[in-house]
Amino acid sequence: MNLETQRSLMAELAQRSGEFIRPYFGSPDLRVEIKPDETPVTAADTGAEELMRRMIEERFPEHGIMGEERGTVRPGADFMWVLDPIDGTKAFTAAVPLFGTLIALLHEGQPVLGCIHQPITGELVMGDNRTTTLNGRVVRAREPRRLENSTLLTTDMAALMARPDCGGYLDLMGKARVSRTWGDCYGHLLVATGRADANFDPVMNLWDIAALVPVVRGSGGVITDRWGGPAYPAASTLSVSSPELHRLIVDRLASA
Repeated sequence: MNLETQRSLMAELAQRSGEFIRPYFGSPDLRVEIKPDETPVTAADTGAEELMRRMIEERFPEHGIMGEERGTVRPGADFMWVLDPIDGTKAFTAAVPLFGTLIALLHEGQPVLGCIHQPITGELVMGDNRTTTLNGRVVRAREPRRLENSTLLTTDMAALMARPDCGGYLDLMGKARVSRTWGDCYGHLLVATGRADANFDPVMNLWDIAALVPVVRGSGGVITDRWGGPAYPAASTLSVSSPELHRLIVDRLASA
């Protein structure tokens, strides 16, 4: 399946949405509203998604679109674009560049293209389940390494500690060389580009996950749900640099 036209549009969506988002970053005038699910949203989130939706409609009017802020159109389409304009809005509103724009393309319900774009640092990571690039350069996840030499990430330590079924991951993080909350989509970007070894998010939505799958797989990493099951659709995400470390983490989570 030739997806070069779709890949070109994905890169353009990332560029244009980044141009829209950047002026809001660190702005003293940024207004933050709280949605019914208690998550924050800003004009940067809604405006960037609306911009990308218009661009997709102009280029591929027969494709479906699913977005965090504006819902789904044409849910039965063979091709579905999945948009999360700002994944990590809490970081964004604090002017911390640990956020990103997630764009995915599904074919018959499975992710075939994905990108993570960090518009402040200028990192564009794109994957197609076979190859992953960072600003056009092929990147790979790290080679297998011992837990004691690993960098393990999660998004929200307090949320992780509040879950009785996640004690195993806390134990793993205590044994790792480095454990940090460099999370949201940026943590998965770090795994895919060889700068971290695992990122665990115990609670995820479909728009949080879809773009991560082709990116992590294309880098040679492993991505599943917390049980080691299918990565998409799922309600949790575990991305790991190597099968060996992935098995260790899944086993520890299962035992917890």
